[in-house]
Amino acid sequence: MTTQSTALLAGDTQTDGRSASEPAGRGSVIASARGLVKTYGSGDTAVQALAGIDVDFVRGELTAIMGPSGSGKSTLMHCMAGLDTVTAGTVVIDGEDVGRMNQRQLTRLRRTRLGFIFQAFNLVPTLTAAENITLPLDIARRPVDRTHFDAIVAAVGLAKRLHHRPNELSGGQQQRVACARALVAKPAVIFADEPTGNLDSKSSAELLGFLRRSVDDLGQTVVMVTHDPRAATYAHRVLFLADGLLVGELTNPTQASVLEVLGSLGANDLAADDESGVAATSVGH
Repeated sequence: MTTQSTALLAGDTQTDGRSASEPAGRGSVIASARGLVKTYGSGDTAVQALAGIDVDFVRGELTAIMGPSGSGKSTLMHCMAGLDTVTAGTVVIDGEDVGRMNQRQLTRLRRTRLGFIFQAFNLVPTLTAAENITLPLDIARRPVDRTHFDAIVAAVGLAKRLHHRPNELSGGQQQRVACARALVAKPAVIFADEPTGNLDSKSSAELLGFLRRSVDDLGQTVVMVTHDPRAATYAHRVLFLADGLLVGELTNPTQASVLEVLGSLGANDLAADDESGVAATSVGH
């Protein structure tokens, strides 16, 4: 992958006048936030997790979100996905203002327009792999597009494991089931929160490769929170948070460029874990 990386500190702009919250993009904006604030608690014990974030996510891109522990990266994803309420600001998904939705509308949004992949696989133990994959459609009482289903199953390599239950699958296979489940409903956006956190390096590479192909080949949009610089190299763009603010951005990242930005943000806990593997790691995409 050709490297064209740009690190932006808060207040800086690209040479074409864009701010850090405006991606170069290959398509239209599918999800956005403006003035996003999230505060937990009140008074002297209040903690501001997000301090006024403006950000756009472009259709047909994989965006990674990184930052030091407590930077607000998971909170940003949860607010974007309607999993958590915002204190101030707006979130728009596929043209819909999430903040104006009632609980029933939010549930419908999550069932029909969004896909989720978490570090915990969250599979139903009594269902087969195939039944877990189609569960969101079954709950929403929507028909399964068998052509699309077959294409996803083939892409994640689960054709021979569809009748197995989760306890009969490896960790990597279970996460691939979760990934297929997120894709089967053709969501506007997939939100992935540390999707490789419970996987070994081989399974992680397979999953990340599939997520990238789902974007490049199927036009899917993926927003991924990760602490792993190697995972971030599969993204088209990496956003960096610190103290609840968007403070940096890379396009076409490499592991070295990600580590450099993390180091400049003081995320030494992340950088130190991976620095020794930079020279030896070849992403191969």
